[in-house]
Amino acid sequence: MDTLDTLSQILDDIHLSGGEFRYIQAGAPWAFAFCTEGRAAFHLVLTGEAWLYLSNEAPIRLEPGDMAVVMNGRDHALQHEQAVIAPAALTDLVPGIQGHSRDLLKVGGSGAITTTLSARFRLDADLGRPLLAAMPSVLVMRGISESPPEWLRIGLDFLANEGSGRPGHQAIINRLVGILFIECVRDYVEGLPEGTNNWLRALRDPALSPVLAAIHQRPAHPWTVPDLAGIACLSRSAFAERFGSVMGQPPLSYLAEHRMRLALWQLRHTQQPVCRIAEMVGYGSETAFSQAFKRIYGSSPSHYRQQRGKAGATPSHADPAAAATTAGSPG
Repeated sequence: MDTLDTLSQILDDIHLSGGEFRYIQAGAPWAFAFCTEGRAAFHLVLTGEAWLYLSNEAPIRLEPGDMAVVMNGRDHALQHEQAVIAPAALTDLVPGIQGHSRDLLKVGGSGAITTTLSARFRLDADLGRPLLAAMPSVLVMRGISESPPEWLRIGLDFLANEGSGRPGHQAIINRLVGILFIECVRDYVEGLPEGTNNWLRALRDPALSPVLAAIHQRPAHPWTVPDLAGIACLSRSAFAERFGSVMGQPPLSYLAEHRMRLALWQLRHTQQPVCRIAEMVGYGSETAFSQAFKRIYGSSPSHYRQQRGKAGATPSHADPAAAATTAGSPG
């Protein structure tokens, strides 16, 4: 399985949704805030130039053809010059981007024009944790619209012609934003230097990529290290060493973490009974699942769901990495 197929499978898990976009025409002087509300976002500069600002990071200059993806849901600002601008002086762009539109949103003054395609979209923060933790805060692709690859040309054509009143409109927007996002991530993965050891590096590893795909495709399967080593076409010892070196943890620890992230999503977003969720994430009994869940998150699955259902309740999210040492083998 190639990198894109594995990445596509993993992105299916993190439920990319709620895509919104707008073409922005900004005349100097201009500066706007982009409040992500926890979503990922991207900005493709079509004409002119822009400076991207995130707090506590160096500003990034974007020229025509450059695309910046803000991965981790951080609020940020775009402006026409490299200068510190007080937050109160920034125009909030969010009201103009909600619901998306093909019409230009005009901001700023009457000076030099910068045009961007700006978008934001939701990623499940828990299910997306391995991806988001391995990515830089801002992913920049240089010059991609000057001689656009086919995926970008098609995507931009669809965005330019997609009418908001047509059936299935939001699904189309989500797919198009997903394509742009996947291609940006794939471009970054393919450019990783040799010797990089993290989750993204595994996506282009010919032995580990199909293993990750298998885990994400069939999380309830009773995977063993020999099973996964067979998919990797390696001996058990060679596979365990390679997985640990690149991923920083044993394969069954990664599996346990992924199962708990899936369980959290089910508890938050569905009404599936706990016994069914236990089955879906590979536990042989509701009791075993509940015990493992409580060791990691401090409450039973049922109690967690009840707390989430109360207005204003924000129960703490323990790190599923605890599953590596506390969950043990599903029974």
